[in-house]
Amino acid sequence: MSKRLPMPTDAALELIAARFRVLGEPSRLKLIRALESGEKPVNELMTATGLTQANTSRHLQTLTQAGILGRRREGLNVIYFIADSSIFELCAHVCGSMQRQAVNQAKIIGS
Repeated sequence: MSKRLPMPTDAALELIAARFRVLGEPSRLKLIRALESGEKPVNELMTATGLTQANTSRHLQTLTQAGILGRRREGLNVIYFIADSSIFELCAHVCGSMQRQAVNQAKIIGS
C-alpha cells in the first residue's frame, strides 16, 4: 500500500490546478503527443496536428510558459521539445484510468 502524502497547501493546489488547466485543451495534448517521438519545428507540428499556424503558436506558447515544453532557435526555425518528461507518465496514467473505466462501464451495460 502506498504512503499517503501530506495535504498540499492552498498555493500548491492552485499550481496543480493550473497545470491541469493547461492540459485540459485537446490541441495541446495533440502537440505533446506529436513531440513524443522527438523535437520538431513549428511547421512539422502544424502538419502532425492539423492546427493552423496561429493556433499552433498560441498553444506552444502556453505549454512552454507552463514548463512542459522547451524551445530553441535553429537558424530561422524554432524547435520545440518536451522539457518535462514526467508529462508522459501523467498522460499514460490518465489514459490507463480511462481505459479501465470504459471497460467497467461496458461490463455494467452488458450485464
